Amino acid sequence: MRAFIRGAAAAGVVVLVVAGSLAIAGTALASSRVVGHLYVNDNTAGTNTIAAFDRRADGSLTPMSGSPFSIGGAGTGSSTGSQGALQVTADGRYLLAVDAGSNQISVVGIKPGGGLTPPVGGPVSSGGIEPVSLAVHGDLVYVANAGNGGSDYTGFRLSGGRLRPLSDSTVALPDGSQPGDVLFNAAGTNLAGMEVGTSLIDSFRVGRDGRLSPAPGSPFAAQGPGPFGSAFRPTNDRELYVSNAHGGPNVGTVSAFRVSTRGVLRSIGSSPYPDRQTAPCWVEISHDGRYLFTVNTAVPSISRYVIDGHGRLHLIGSTPFNDPTGLSPFDARLSPNGSTLWVVDSGAKAVSGFAVHGGDLTELSSSPTPLPIGAAPFGIVVT
Repeated sequence: MRAFIRGAAAAGVVVLVVAGSLAIAGTALASSRVVGHLYVNDNTAGTNTIAAFDRRADGSLTPMSGSPFSIGGAGTGSSTGSQGALQVTADGRYLLAVDAGSNQISVVGIKPGGGLTPPVGGPVSSGGIEPVSLAVHGDLVYVANAGNGGSDYTGFRLSGGRLRPLSDSTVALPDGSQPGDVLFNAAGTNLAGMEVGTSLIDSFRVGRDGRLSPAPGSPFAAQGPGPFGSAFRPTNDRELYVSNAHGGPNVGTVSAFRVSTRGVLRSIGSSPYPDRQTAPCWVEISHDGRYLFTVNTAVPSISRYVIDGHGRLHLIGSTPFNDPTGLSPFDARLSPNGSTLWVVDSGAKAVSGFAVHGGDLTELSSSPTPLPIGAAPFGIVVT
């Protein structure tokens, strides 16, 4: 009888061990399942590429088979600061990337599993020199070209994965303007561009034909030197936020503007709002419109603000990176569900990830993730 009890007890232990192992395995599988994808414009010299990763439930990134994917044009192979160098269409079918080294734009298809297809018809001329930023709304695309002798905003139509220049759409900019970002509001009725070199903000009304009409008074003086990253508030596209990057050590600011239907900018509250960090460059706003994050490239850190019901900013604090040495964080993008903030690290040639809890950030244990050899990354898309 005692032998039977001992045997039954042993069998119970085995069952518990097996059950526990299955539970652990199940948890591991759940945490490692693919929940989306992440793409970075590598800006590689010679033939430009896009690095593609599977995003997993635990926040880790795994390179996709075939990554990095060639996109036909050429990158610069060196650090090129801007916001919006890589964009995705609203239907999730195409990625658009600037090829800053060959003055071109590439369009690549996205497969159901996240892999990329070759450019349709090859890259097209950007209509200027050194394209650095893209704005996409429906089939309308504008590019900001930053190079002297060819600095401008130029429009295109996207159809079937092909870009076609929009006639009479180019708005020339003076040499030295150095546009760093161009973006549409959610309705696609206004377009804004940041002139980093001249500390001006361009604002336009977008016509039904896709062409631009300057807002009365445009360009507007920025509220600090080096207006760089920008974002319209997702829940109110009449509110525009702009980082001012070149104020000096510990005196960076973020501006808040109300934008009229004609594109006129008016300051909100006591804008600009202090950042108390150095070189706030890239801006991202939570999908619910409640929090603003700005990446302080020189520190490096990420400053966090509450956006109140009137559009004013209230600084919560700043979150440092776990290993800031040589990081040089650039463009930032939230995951579709807003639970993770991803940042391109130009200096470290990597991608950092932060868990988002309201206005708080915690860097993931798997962060940062290396990018391909030869990358000089800028621009990020998260799906």
